[in-house]
Formats: sequence, C-alpha cells, structure tokens
Amino acid sequence: MKILIIGPSWVGDMVMSQSLFISLKKRHPNALIDVLAPAWCKPILDRMPEVNQAIEMPIGHGSFNLKGRYQLGKSLREAKYTHSIIMPNSAKSALIPLFAKIPLRTGWKGESRYGLLNDIRTNKKEFGLVIERYCSLAYPKAAMTHGDQIPELPYPKLVVDDAVQASAMARLSLDTKRPVIGMCPGAEFGPSKRWPEQYFAKVATHFIQQGYQVWLFGSQKDEAVTQSIVGHVAPEQQEHCHSLAGKTNLIEAVDLIAACKTVVSNDSGLMHIAAAVSCNVVAVYGSTSPDYTPPLSKTVEIVHTDIDCRPCFKRECPYQHLKCLKELPPEQVIAAINRFTH
Repeated sequence: MKILIIGPSWVGDMVMSQSLFISLKKRHPNALIDVLAPAWCKPILDRMPEVNQAIEMPIGHGSFNLKGRYQLGKSLREAKYTHSIIMPNSAKSALIPLFAKIPLRTGWKGESRYGLLNDIRTNKKEFGLVIERYCSLAYPKAAMTHGDQIPELPYPKLVVDDAVQASAMARLSLDTKRPVIGMCPGAEFGPSKRWPEQYFAKVATHFIQQGYQVWLFGSQKDEAVTQSIVGHVAPEQQEHCHSLAGKTNLIEAVDLIAACKTVVSNDSGLMHIAAAVSCNVVAVYGSTSPDYTPPLSKTVEIVHTDIDCRPCFKRECPYQHLKCLKELPPEQVIAAINRFTH
C-alpha cells in the first residue's frame, strides 16, 4: 500500500494529522505514507516516524492554478500510489490525486467533491473532534458512522532532537538551571484568541518569584507581544524572562518547547506542539472551543470564561469587548499551573 496524503496548511492541523498517520500504520504496518504539504511543514513531518517523505506543495495556499495542479499530479503518477487521503475540504485540494490517477481517493464531502473523490464521507457532524474526523479516514467508510466507532484515537507524538535542542539553547544563551515555563502568547487566527499580554506578564512574574524562568515563543509577528510581556516584568526579574519570538525557526521551537516543564498557550499551533512533545499544557480559550480542537495530551488544564457569547469562533470580537479573554484572570491560570506542581 502506498498512500499520498494531501496535508493541511496550518501548524496545529498538521500536528494533529499525525493521529491519522499513526492509525494508518497500525492498520497497514508496511504502508508507505507520503505527505504533500507546504514547505514550512517539512521539518514537522520529519519528526513523525510514520511519514516516509514530505513532498513540497509548490502552489500557494489560496491559488487555484489548474495547470500547475495538473502538472504536479501528472508528475506523481510514476510513484504509483494506491490510495490518497485528502485532508483539506476544498475542491482544488482533491484535483492533484485525480490528475495523479490514484485509484482510491478518500475525503470528506467538503465543497461537493463528488467525482473528485470516490470514497467520499458525508457524515462529518457525527465526528465532533477534528482528530476523530482525521482518524476516521483511516478506516472503511461502512465501519465509520459515528465518532465512537473509531477503535483508537492515538495522540500525536513528535520526535525531539536533543542535538538541535542543545544547539538552539547554546545560540540563545539559555539553560535549564531553573525549571522552565513556556508561554505562547500569539495566535495567527486573530485577536479573539489572544489572552492579554499583561495577564501573561502577571503569571510570568508569579513563577519567576517561585524560582522558575519563562521562555516566550512565537513567530516574528509575535515579537512585539513577547517583548511587551518582558517589559511588564520587574527589571530585576527580566533576566529570567526570555523573548524567543522571531529568534527560532519552527523546528527549534519544537525542541525548545520540549524542554519546558509546563506551557501556557492560547489556542494555537504551538499549543498542539507543546502537547505533542509531552509538556504539561495550560490551554487558554477565548472565542474558540476545546470541544473541537483540544490539546491532545493527558496532562492538560483548559481554562476559559463562561460568558454567554462564547464560543463565537470569530477572528475579532463582534461586540468589541473581548470579555471572553479579559474576564479570565491570571489567578485562574496560576492555579491551573499549580495543579501540575502539587
């Protein structure tokens, strides 16, 4: 069996997709799994033992480019894939396996993909969690009518590279003499997922006073936020609060997060990475819900408010008040972290 996976484009979704790959390998131990995904995904996929190879998707996320998709599909014919699983819901994402002449093409109905898929699943609402929707695609359609029929929901588990971790720590002048609390204060989705930076700073201050250090993770876009958090910490404590946003690539962040005892994160891709490298995770939810994409770990504390308008799943607060985040006090997150330490 040789399987081509059309992978998702978001960090968190790509991490969660490992659950599908694990399920496939358990059912078909000798199967070869290749994943077509954006270039940034390759380092993450290299940390998944189930993946044979990552194939770079040369066409941009929002681009249709029918000619490019045909040429790519045609170039994949010589690989002689027996099966394809299309994880995104768009019609265009199903074109490449069709053009590659892959005999069995599995996926959710999405944008009415009849004809593009020949193993089409239509009962998505019966699978509440994203991980259920992913893992169900590893099983025959007839056996999968409800989420509770999936034999097992394996959690993602990324391989940590000790050498990369040590190199990144040396380059950034980091050590683990003090236990580390990681914080991921950004969220690509939008402001309705971002807990206030002043609240992160209060949590950081509390634990620095308790003998911890804090590492702040994120992309270059998050650098202003992480620097602001450091600025809200008392000057004499700032030596124990390190802004790493924009200073690491994604795979270095994976290995550095793995060095953290506990990670506090908004609902973001880094939250899923923290869970996949076996950290304790305190997940802060604003406009979104853990009923759909919770961190996949056995050591998780989920915190959120219970105001009437959440979850709204909006990028920006429709009422301009962000109460779902502002009414979630730092003390609640501190208490959640303490539940891991006592």
